[in-house]
Amino acid sequence: MSKFTVACVQTNSKPDPVVNIAEVSPMIREAKARGAHFITTPEIVGMFEPDKSAARAKAKVEEEHEVLVAFRGLAAELGVWLHSGSLSVKLPGDDRLANRSFLIAPDGSIAARYTKIHMFDVQVGDGQVYRESASYKPGEEGILAKLPWGTFGLTICYDIRFPYLYRALAQAGAKILFAPAAFTKVTGEAHWHVLQRARAIENGCFVISAAQCGTHAGDRKTYGHSIIVAPWGEVLADAGEEPCVITAEIDLAKVEEARGKVPSLTHDREFTGPHLHDAALREAGR
Repeated sequence: MSKFTVACVQTNSKPDPVVNIAEVSPMIREAKARGAHFITTPEIVGMFEPDKSAARAKAKVEEEHEVLVAFRGLAAELGVWLHSGSLSVKLPGDDRLANRSFLIAPDGSIAARYTKIHMFDVQVGDGQVYRESASYKPGEEGILAKLPWGTFGLTICYDIRFPYLYRALAQAGAKILFAPAAFTKVTGEAHWHVLQRARAIENGCFVISAAQCGTHAGDRKTYGHSIIVAPWGEVLADAGEEPCVITAEIDLAKVEEARGKVPSLTHDREFTGPHLHDAALREAGR
């Protein structure tokens, strides 16, 4: 079974988890009605709260997380694989939260968890200062998940700028890479499509990234353009800038086809250095 249908749910999440559950649940149902077997949602789909104190106050531990409970119920009701994108999860004994994605099986059980590794500590010129590490504890483990169609690799948003993570996942067996996001409008306009297609091409993988869109609390602006990219780099679906659902058929035979043409995952070579060129020449006596 190499073919299945995937859906990206593109949202404009609010600070209130209850509101977000009410807004995203019908979109998940729409995705199922359109034939999706696997449905993915954006980063921080359950709570887009830029105020650090408010975010900590609203966040819940995993066992009590209302969005996770709702998503598990939806997955079981609809009989689909549901990827939470990411949720803000309270960590016992730590003031920081976890930016964590959950892969939920069709029976409602949690099949995999991934905690975002790379923290978005940047100043991109949009009038905002982003210091994710001030509120979130970074993860330390790459995660693969085995599904009926093959092995999937889980990442989140800013991770997309670190190619070594995606190469490690692909070399460990991943054929599909997920990167749910809340890309800023500024960085999205400049880099989003290039990064998504690059990770797909260099790893011979599908890259599937559901995204936040529009203007949020605190005047935060996200780019949208949830995207499904094939292993050869073709964009199979792009959601544009408004909340919506996009779907595409995934044919995993395309992974082997792309890797057969350019088997770069097997062409790694060890090398010394890097050295400054002049120093290397002196050492060689030239």
